[in-house]
Amino acid sequence: MNETLLAVFYMISAVLFIRGIKLLGKPDTARRGNLYSSLGMLLAVIAVLSEKSVVGSGASGYITVACAVAAGSVIGAVWARLVPMTGMPELVALFNGFGGLSSMCVALSQYFLCSGDAFWKSGGFDPFTAATMGLTILIGALAFTGSVVAWGKLAGNAMKKLKYIPCKNAVNAALCLVALAGILMFALARGNAALAAAGIAVVSIASLVLGLTLVIPIGGGDMPVVISLLNALSGLAAAFAGFSLLNTVLVVSGCLVGASGLILTLVMCKAMNKSMAKLLFSAQKKPGAKGAAGVAREPRATNVDDAYLVLEAARSVAIVPGYGMAVAQAQHAVKALADKLERNGAEVTYVIHPVAGRMPGHMNVLLAEANVPYEQLKTADEMTDTLPLVDVAVVIGANDVVNPSAKDDPSSPIYGMPIVNAYDARTVFVLKRGSGTGFSGLENPLFTRDNTLMIYGDAKSTVQQLAAAFD
Repeated sequence: MNETLLAVFYMISAVLFIRGIKLLGKPDTARRGNLYSSLGMLLAVIAVLSEKSVVGSGASGYITVACAVAAGSVIGAVWARLVPMTGMPELVALFNGFGGLSSMCVALSQYFLCSGDAFWKSGGFDPFTAATMGLTILIGALAFTGSVVAWGKLAGNAMKKLKYIPCKNAVNAALCLVALAGILMFALARGNAALAAAGIAVVSIASLVLGLTLVIPIGGGDMPVVISLLNALSGLAAAFAGFSLLNTVLVVSGCLVGASGLILTLVMCKAMNKSMAKLLFSAQKKPGAKGAAGVAREPRATNVDDAYLVLEAARSVAIVPGYGMAVAQAQHAVKALADKLERNGAEVTYVIHPVAGRMPGHMNVLLAEANVPYEQLKTADEMTDTLPLVDVAVVIGANDVVNPSAKDDPSSPIYGMPIVNAYDARTVFVLKRGSGTGFSGLENPLFTRDNTLMIYGDAKSTVQQLAAAFD
């Protein structure tokens, strides 16, 4: 493929990437956006593989690439199919990590391919290329190990209990300086192979450890924001890899992922009323910290039959989904109930908190899967003035995003975080499997309010029974 045609392929790929990300911004166009982005990546792969320098001489290089693509495709397809929707956040976290790891491996392979004596005697890497390779390793390694920790916290394994690192900010700053020193050693090595090898080793080890120490102290409730940030870092690592490889499409796609991930991270920080600096550098609190204790009250429970009578008379219903809906896989049952409420004359809306669930857009994805109209999805801000006029709010498996302590308890760890004001509705039904706390471990005063009634049990079964009562 000549250079002109190659440039055209890269340009078309970049346009498809940009258009694809634009369409990913809305649930009703996200599938098409994913298709455009995939097509852009296919064209980019074809263009890259057409360059002889990528695969060397003969067919062996293409066979190796084809085997790698086939193996990765099979593993990815099987893995994604077997993982339940509740495990999708952990899968996304690992995918972010693998993206960072792949960029790191690209930089390392470029170093090892040029590690011969003749190469270093001729002057080695120029400072710019060496610096971009070092930054690729630093950011990619950080994204990889940080994503592994995020996966562990979301999966609820032993990593969820890892929260304390003494003098964490000093440790992270020291590791960052060591990694930057390694990059400087590599960039200034020129013809000194030993200095270059030492620099690569230093930046690789320090960056891998930095990813661990940076994410371990962050609580599980903040993992959706961390996943978004790590996604941005994996894109940034790909962009730096593109600079070192002089690959335009890799720079463009990496910058798009990095910029969109950073914007999403800032939006989610705003939704939690927490700056990125506070997320990463705030002082650690002792595990199990709780807000001030109030008057002990017991939640009032009700049954499906009594709840039906209230819903049957309701003219407006707001559904507030949370992670519990994903666990119960109740999204299709919720859509069926909403359809029957609408046929009964009620206006139904879905109130989505930006950090509901375990990853950005988790609830939107679930409801889109159930073909819920995009127009019915409302943000917490959009419903602030409307919720006091709502007859019934149905909270399905949500806890922290409807916790009134965020507004009226200054001692609460989530104080100041914007929430869904579900308590403003005339009647609140909370569907929960049991009486335990949410992911953050905080008690929720909403459950003991005078206008709140608890319906215990599996959310899917409860919603199905409520829908059946309208027949």
